[in-house]
Amino acid sequence: MSGTEQKQAERRALSRGVPDVGELARAVREGRRAALARAITLVESSRADHQEVAQKLLVELLPDTGKAIRIGFSGAPGVGKSTFTEAFGCYLTAQGLKVAVLAIDPSSARTGGSILGDKTRMEMLARDPNAFIRPSPSGGTLGGVARRTREAMLLVEAAGFDVVIIETVGVGQSETAVADMVDMFLLLLSPGGGDELQGIKRGIMELADLIVVNKADGDLIPAAKRARLEYKTALHLMRPKYPVWAPDVLLASALKGEGLSEVWEAVQGHHKALSEAGELARLRAEQAQAWMWTEIREGLFAALKADKRASDLLPELEKAVAEGRETPTIAARRLLSLVLGGGKAG
Repeated sequence: MSGTEQKQAERRALSRGVPDVGELARAVREGRRAALARAITLVESSRADHQEVAQKLLVELLPDTGKAIRIGFSGAPGVGKSTFTEAFGCYLTAQGLKVAVLAIDPSSARTGGSILGDKTRMEMLARDPNAFIRPSPSGGTLGGVARRTREAMLLVEAAGFDVVIIETVGVGQSETAVADMVDMFLLLLSPGGGDELQGIKRGIMELADLIVVNKADGDLIPAAKRARLEYKTALHLMRPKYPVWAPDVLLASALKGEGLSEVWEAVQGHHKALSEAGELARLRAEQAQAWMWTEIREGLFAALKADKRASDLLPELEKAVAEGRETPTIAARRLLSLVLGGGKAG
């Protein structure tokens, strides 16, 4: 069964009735994969009754969350994110760890559909009993990150997974969105240097807790080593995110399974350093607060779109702005005043 077919089957199961929160929570804690998949489908649902149950479920499971190491993978298309994710995931499960991969697929801006092909691209990891792969459509939200990825992360933690990997599409501002929900942000790059280094945004480099030059094998080894030196030099020019951790640049070959142990050692070192310094607790607290404000913004925007007075006034405002009769700021204030103030738009 493909990822899309599986999600459709889960949605059909939900449509037959809202599950009992206590029963579903117990099944998730016990690590039952079908229950975990059903719970994630529940938090991804846009139905009001499903969302009400989903939030109750999350509150029930909240004490069981927060024990996993959260890692975000990002990188430009073609860098080998899926290959690296699978190789790294298989390395971790071979060490006796349980790994969950929440892979964000790009949603079509025209149809809302998404590829959802991660289980196809990571066949070996998908068959691993100690791994769980969940493709989620981005839904057009900021940075291509699924709005409910954070909830899904809490659910897989409650199910007992030791490491949670969030693999982003690596476009637009997805790097920032992922960095705001993980402990370590890992940036994957290809061998190159020179022109490639110039093409990497400074902001993305500043987000990175670790840089891995992938595809460091065969004829690309010399180029990978040069790239590593250039990236290390670039990192020295940037201010570290934490006083207790200096980002490093490592070489790896996902294809040959080389360098994975060094990457895992760096992840563990980062987690240990931040935990002992109290930085990890502070980071997660700040992320939870930022998450709340994201939900507030999303909720306000949804309420605005659902308000009939706003929908009636919007065409008039859009026309006035397009014709230069009103500034965008004044038009926006009129709309907000109408909805939030409950009165007439001035």
